Amino acid sequence: FYSLLFREKKRRKIEELTEKMAVDGGHGDSGDWDGRWNHVKKFLERPGPFTHPDFEPSIESLGFLLETCKILAIGAGGLGCELLKNLALSGFRHIHVVDMDTIDISNLNRQFLFRTKDVGRPKADVAADFVNNRIPGCKVVPYPLQLTCRIPEYSIIARRWMNGMLISLLSYKDGVLDPSSIIPLIDGGTEGFKGNARVILPGMTACIDCTLALYPPQINFPMCTIASMPRLPEHCVEYVRMLQWPKDEPFGEGVGLDGDNPEHIQWVFQRAHERAADYSITGVTYRLTQGEEPHTVTTSACSTEVFKMASSAYIPLNNYLVFNDVDGLYTYTFEAERKENCPACSQVPQDLQFPPSAKLQEVLEYLTENASLQMKSPAITATLEGKNKTLYLQTVASIEERTRPNLCKTLKELGLSDGQELAVADITTPQTVLFKLKLTS
Repeated sequence: FYSLLFREKKRRKIEELTEKMAVDGGHGDSGDWDGRWNHVKKFLERPGPFTHPDFEPSIESLGFLLETCKILAIGAGGLGCELLKNLALSGFRHIHVVDMDTIDISNLNRQFLFRTKDVGRPKADVAADFVNNRIPGCKVVPYPLQLTCRIPEYSIIARRWMNGMLISLLSYKDGVLDPSSIIPLIDGGTEGFKGNARVILPGMTACIDCTLALYPPQINFPMCTIASMPRLPEHCVEYVRMLQWPKDEPFGEGVGLDGDNPEHIQWVFQRAHERAADYSITGVTYRLTQGEEPHTVTTSACSTEVFKMASSAYIPLNNYLVFNDVDGLYTYTFEAERKENCPACSQVPQDLQFPPSAKLQEVLEYLTENASLQMKSPAITATLEGKNKTLYLQTVASIEERTRPNLCKTLKELGLSDGQELAVADITTPQTVLFKLKLTS
């Protein structure tokens, strides 16, 4: 009886609010109504055991969130949809979202801002329209384009580029960082059943490049292991996905595997379970077959950190949170340390140690293979005889052809000396990275 009564009262309350919004849009153009932001005011207008030691409760804090604070969200996919919803319902009204992708039918089961009629449309446009229409007063501005013309997707390369851009916006006076020039970066990501969230204060805390080792490469299982010597439940699932599905064509000729189709996933699960039994392998589950990702947990952590940073009401994450629900639930927070010689944020030239007999090709390989650098297509320039000289550049065909012979020359033959500064440009950063050449005997 009490449960029915509660549900009825809740239904009437929703109807009253909906009618009020439909009739006059609430109070003024903002679409607010009495009590709309009470849940946010509880955090901003009173102290608590977890508030920041320097926090001063104020009725003006809510106004800052509603009218002044601006948020840029990169991506409107699985994480982005959750994040936009969380931010809009937390009082952030001025949100900008960037996404170059368009909506595919396979997105609809987890990217809940999209509908069947939206397939083929830009994700940024549809996500912005949905939030703006659903949440009164919210103004999401879409940018259905690439972050830059040089970055094809939101990957580690894009993260590093954004990291470098925020660092380039920092201001220093007499060598002291101006706090007002800091734009916080809240980064989150998922892979399989694992997720992470981190808070980066450019110039103050560990940046993306400080912790490149925390971004491992995508795991690819060797085909010979999948086909002949499976040892893990993942091997069994990949065997069915990559080899058995194309061979059996269980749902008709030319029908590809749809990871969002329950019938397809059930078929893969059953065949993977059978293969696992043949090799005495345990651990093949329906959830593993789905390959679902912990979007909700990760975006909840990210949106919470955005609220902390914008309101200054609570101490922000310090500074890296990892989440794992492969087997049970596990979370861990640690402080990623800033590297003194980080090529992105240290403000000092990096040392390059090579003998004079080393060839430029070896320097190029070091820049791309070193775990702390991981450059993609570095262009190397030096000042020789008072003039800037491009030693190698591979992104422009004509210049690459002209500078290619330099790769076979030694550093001595190129006229480089001990202490020489090399300027290196790369797609991973909007800034030129300076290196100081240390010639060893």
